[in-house]
Amino acid sequence: MAIQGYDALDATALAELVRKKELQPTELVEEAISRIEAVNPKLNAVVHKMYDQARKTAAGPLPQGPFSGVPFLVKDLDGYLANEPYAGGCRALVGFVPDHDAELMARFRRAGVVIVGKTATPELGILGVTETVLNGPTRNPWNPEHTPGGSSGGSAACVAARVVPMAHGGDGGGSIRIPASACGLFGLKPTRARNPLGPDSAEGWGGFVQQHVLTRSVRDSAAMLDATQGPDLGAPYAAPPPARPFLQEVGTPPGRLRIAFSTGSLYGKHVHPDCKAAVQDAVKLCQELGHELVEDAPRFDREELVRSYLVNVAANTTVQMEEISKATGKPVTAEDVEPSTWALVQLGSILSAADLQRARDVMHRAGRMMAAFHERYELFLDATLAYPPVRIGELAPKPAELAAMAVLRKLPLKPVFLKLLDALAGNALERTPNTQLFNQTGQPAMSVPLFWNTAGLPVGVQFAARFGDEATLFRLASQLEQARPWAGRKPS
Repeated sequence: MAIQGYDALDATALAELVRKKELQPTELVEEAISRIEAVNPKLNAVVHKMYDQARKTAAGPLPQGPFSGVPFLVKDLDGYLANEPYAGGCRALVGFVPDHDAELMARFRRAGVVIVGKTATPELGILGVTETVLNGPTRNPWNPEHTPGGSSGGSAACVAARVVPMAHGGDGGGSIRIPASACGLFGLKPTRARNPLGPDSAEGWGGFVQQHVLTRSVRDSAAMLDATQGPDLGAPYAAPPPARPFLQEVGTPPGRLRIAFSTGSLYGKHVHPDCKAAVQDAVKLCQELGHELVEDAPRFDREELVRSYLVNVAANTTVQMEEISKATGKPVTAEDVEPSTWALVQLGSILSAADLQRARDVMHRAGRMMAAFHERYELFLDATLAYPPVRIGELAPKPAELAAMAVLRKLPLKPVFLKLLDALAGNALERTPNTQLFNQTGQPAMSVPLFWNTAGLPVGVQFAARFGDEATLFRLASQLEQARPWAGRKPS
């Protein structure tokens, strides 16, 4: 029997019903399983089902965490689950099964969630759309002809479709915020090193990657961050500790905030009118709530920062291929990965140590630039995406680009590679230009679902805060959620 009101209940509410013994974890797991079976043929969002394990876990005993008994989905990237396949959307990893949990996964389990499956991601989380040779495209529940974004697209699609109330995501260039915007969800990328990455990773993409969850409610995001935050054993560095639990920030008045806003594009050239309208709508709402809004934006060398981002990702992708080879016991070839991934691998192989250090220096200068910017403003507001969710296949490499990559496999010339990757980045970053900066600077940023266009597609707005200041984001997000409730909006 379907659980009445499941669609409207967030994870906090479901956990409270479990604590009161008004619902059993086994009932919740069966509800989630039935919903996966109903929507997955349409959305292609769950790539590995863990039904037997979930039923066994739900039967108990469960940890008495904040989300005890709540069904949960884990992205098939950004952390191992013991004895479960880990492919990351990549054919080279098919058949690989780790023997231990990543620390973040262990903390999720201690929070009491019951993991029912793993969700789709683009190959190794590189793209902002969830489409792979291995699994095919994942679709947006608001309109299946469109992408749910990426790289946490499978998780976002399932939360938006009311399969589960929240799901795991990772964000190395917008991969929580992009799908949150595309699917009408709340998505926070925490401060660098807020959540653990060990024991298998010291830094994801040189510090770009942070992990958390995609949710429908602000309080779920805050409560889960309370459950998972803090350095793990041997972490190279840690985020500033919060002054108090993040959940206590939810509902706390944020005071009068000074917020800079821009309707422009950080790493691209153009912004769709729908995305400008979303920012202008958010500006008006924030003004009505008593905040001071000033049209201003950080100033930086766009080309330098984009190149820095690409060099860092290329270098880390090359090392990742070496790690995949060690894990699987076989070399990775061009036939095992998608052309764009292999182009990054080749570029990473011919970059110098000096190239990488220059890229890191650019990244750290950007952090200092943004710190100075936040001396004048508590927050920065812009559109999460520069365009509404694109159609499936729209950002796939063009035939000419595929041909160029094929030639470069045999003749890897560094200057030509850099030009090709600039072209590929220009194509992708034109649509998703506003999130990467905050991965480079490490500061927290969130996408908030306040606007839908006339086509019925969600268009999120992004707020970025000072390094370590998730508290201000949670306070404002809670205020926005109360003023403009979004949880009742759901795809048909």
